[in-house]
Formats: sequence, C-alpha cells, structure tokens
Amino acid sequence: MEQMIDAINGVIWSPALIYLCLAAGLFYSILTRLMQVRHFKEMIRLLFARNESPEGISSFQALTVAVAGRVGMGNIAGVAAAIGFGGPGAVFWMWIVAFLGASTAYVESTLGQIYKENDRGQYRGGPAYYFDKFFGGAFGKFYGILVALSFIISCGLFLPGVQANGVVNAIVGLTGPGEMVNTVFGEVGMNALIVTLVVVSILGLIIFGGIKRIARVAEFVVPFMALGYIIMAVLIILFNINKLPEVISLIVGDAFTAQAGFGAAIGWGIKRGVYSNEAGQGTGPHHAAAAEVQHPAQQGIVQAFSVYIDTLFVCSATAFMILMTGMYNIQGTLPEGSWIVQNIDVSSAMISTPAFTQMAVSSVFGSFGSIFVAVAVFFFSFTTIMAYYYIAETNVAYLTRSMKTTGALFAIKIVLMFAVAYGAVNSAGYIWNIGDIGVGLTAWLNIIGILLIFFMAKPAILALKDYEAQKKAGVSNYTFDPVKLGIKNATFWENRINKKD
Repeated sequence: MEQMIDAINGVIWSPALIYLCLAAGLFYSILTRLMQVRHFKEMIRLLFARNESPEGISSFQALTVAVAGRVGMGNIAGVAAAIGFGGPGAVFWMWIVAFLGASTAYVESTLGQIYKENDRGQYRGGPAYYFDKFFGGAFGKFYGILVALSFIISCGLFLPGVQANGVVNAIVGLTGPGEMVNTVFGEVGMNALIVTLVVVSILGLIIFGGIKRIARVAEFVVPFMALGYIIMAVLIILFNINKLPEVISLIVGDAFTAQAGFGAAIGWGIKRGVYSNEAGQGTGPHHAAAAEVQHPAQQGIVQAFSVYIDTLFVCSATAFMILMTGMYNIQGTLPEGSWIVQNIDVSSAMISTPAFTQMAVSSVFGSFGSIFVAVAVFFFSFTTIMAYYYIAETNVAYLTRSMKTTGALFAIKIVLMFAVAYGAVNSAGYIWNIGDIGVGLTAWLNIIGILLIFFMAKPAILALKDYEAQKKAGVSNYTFDPVKLGIKNATFWENRINKKD
C-alpha cells in the first residue's frame, strides 16, 4: 500500500504541478497589478468589519476559519520537512509561493463570493460552485461534480489524518507510547489511543454544530495560538540575534544551490508552501463564500492576508527557530537515510514530525519547549481539521443541494472522524504522503480550472476594478451589480441588487 501511495504521489507532485503553482501566482500578480502589495492597508481595515448575518459569518470569522485551515501541521512539521529534505533554501521558496500565492488566494476567494448561493439559510460556495456557474451547461456540471468529489476525498479522507498524526506524535512524544493495545487499526500505544479518542470526541462536539460553531471556535482560538507561537519565535530569535545575518544568508544562498540535490530546495519549498498556505488549492474559497460582505472583492482581499499570516509569519517563525538553534539535519539521496548535514542525532523518520521544532524550542526553554510545541501542534492541527470538515461538508451540500435529506451531511461527519482516528495511529511518513495526494489532487483541478486562462479570472478582476472605483469615489456602502459588469450566473448578487431596486 505504501509503495502504491508513493507512486501516485510522485505522479501528482511532478515538477509540472510545482511550476504551475508558481506560474499561476505570477500570472495573477500581474493581472491584479500586485494587489497583495497595493491593498495591504485595506486587508487590515477589512479584517475588523463586523458584518455577520443569520446566513453568513463575519469577514474576521471567515479569515480565522481560513487561517485555521492554512495554519496546521504544514507550519510546524511541514517546515521542518522542507528544511530536512530541501535544505534551508526551501524556506526562501516558501516565501516566494506566499507572496505570489496571495494574488491566487484573492482570485479564487473572490470567485467563491461572486458565485456563492444561499443554501437553506446558509451561504455556501467554493470551486465546485464557481466552475459550475461560470462554465455552465454539461461541462460546468461535470467539472463541478469532479471538483466536489475531489474535495470530499481530499478534505474528508486524506488530509485530516496528517493533522491528527501530528497531534498524537507531539503529545505522545512527551509521555512515551505506554503499553500496547490491539485495536481495529492494529497494535497501538495506550497513550496514543487516549489522545486519539480525546481529539475525535472534541471534534465531534464542534462539527455537529455547523459553520457557526466552527467559526466561533476559530475566532477565539486562532488569534491566540498564532500570536503566542510568533512571540515564542521572536524570543528565540532575540536570544540568538547574533546568528540572524548568518541564517538569512543561508536561506537566500541555499535557495539557488544544489546542497540537497538539484531542485530540492525549489521542489520542497513550493510543495510544503502550497500545502501550508493552500493558495491555489481551492480550500480558501469555501470559507470566503460563507462571509457576509457588501462586495465580493472585500473578502478576496481579506483572504489574501491569510496567506501572509500562514507563511510569512507562522512558517517563518518555525524556520527561524529551527535554523537559529541548529536543530535540523538535511537528508541525502544516496545511500538512503544518509545525511548531507547532521547537527542532531535522530533517525530520518523524525523529519516528517514536529521533532525539529520541539528540539529548537527546548534548546532555549528546556522541557517547557516540548510542552509548548505539543500544545501549539494540538491547537494548530485541531482547528485545521475543523476547517477541513467544513470544506468536505460544503461539497457534500453541493452534490445534494437538490435533495431534502441531510443524511449525507451526517455521513461525512462520521467518515471524517474515522479518517482522523486512522491517521492518528499510523506512521507519519505514510500519512504525509496520503495528505500530499489530497493537496495535489485538488490543486491540479482548481488551478487548471481557474487558468482556463484569463476567462476564469476575469470576473475576479472585474470585481477588483469595480471595488477600487467605488473606493476611489468615496462611497460609504459598496454595491455589486454582476449584470452591469457583464458577469453571468452570479444569481446571489443579482437577487440582492433586484431587492434593493
């Protein structure tokens, strides 16, 4: 099974997808005239607009759910893996992906808003919705269904296990495996089993409350967890401030060398960057569509900022902690399991776990460091699982929107909870490979769809220009008239304009 997973992963994450992610970000950066730079102040202003409604959540809540989805194991174990396999230069390429990816996040999230629907008193949207409505006809329905199925498989089955696996590895690493017990998953350490049961139980209490409960939990937890983690990183940087120039030079210099094998820094940096910030993967539009806003471009601008939070802040925090304390190794290709750089005595299996990060914090703060990272992993990963559930639920709702039954929504809750339990008790490398397939699957479909080139991006560009024109005119209440802009099938906004008229 593991060999088959590795083979599929190698096909999906071919160099073509890696460079397609970069090309998409560059294309949209040019098309939006670097909106990720021009509208930075607007990102901050819109964050705190209190615009919640019975049907939708606020922009800030939508941002925190999106950040919950983006900030997870990719920021702790994923960064460590990027450095361990690609060298310090991988961090540079994560930054590049984040900068360019912010424009991709704007485009896909604005499309999510433009083509969203009011489904049984709740705003829903995402790639399945906007591909269906934009392309229309048999092709639109076919592509929408294909995309919806890919997200259900990816976010309902493949990706939750990665987050759960990280939680269990981090916490059990503090306590030891304990006695072994036989379960339906095979022989599992007692402590791992207890952590798994706790995670699954708390998850069930939250996801059965729907998007409103998920948003409230994310709104409370996400700002505190991200801020606390960044403060810890700043303290470690200050304690090692004399090494800062050396580390920056190492990151930039190694980005263009073959220290870890030709292209390793680029490949691993982009791969983990896309995994972490999810720009282009199509996950962000689901949360963006749930927001109550006056204009679709507003939430697109806010969602672009979530990429900065994820990679430029949280991923960078992890990278600097690891590199400044020297708590990392770089794995070679031949012989298998050898090290190009070895600063610590650990097995290669540790690369895909939070171990490097825990060692980095512990080197400064002692045993408290391991506890802190374990707690951070728990909250980062748990909130990400919540976000994955909402994405899976939205796509199930898309497929069943013409049906009156809610049985499918109940079923996806049970399936996701099982996926969390399965991922929590299996080996980290195997689960990461399954997660990579999930990311690659949705990224291929989403990027190809929105790169059906300028035509798919055009509604988001028109929305941006319309919003900028209204902002320049100094309006106090923004409006969005898709018919006037030549955007078809944006039925939610058409109905809103008609009601005002």
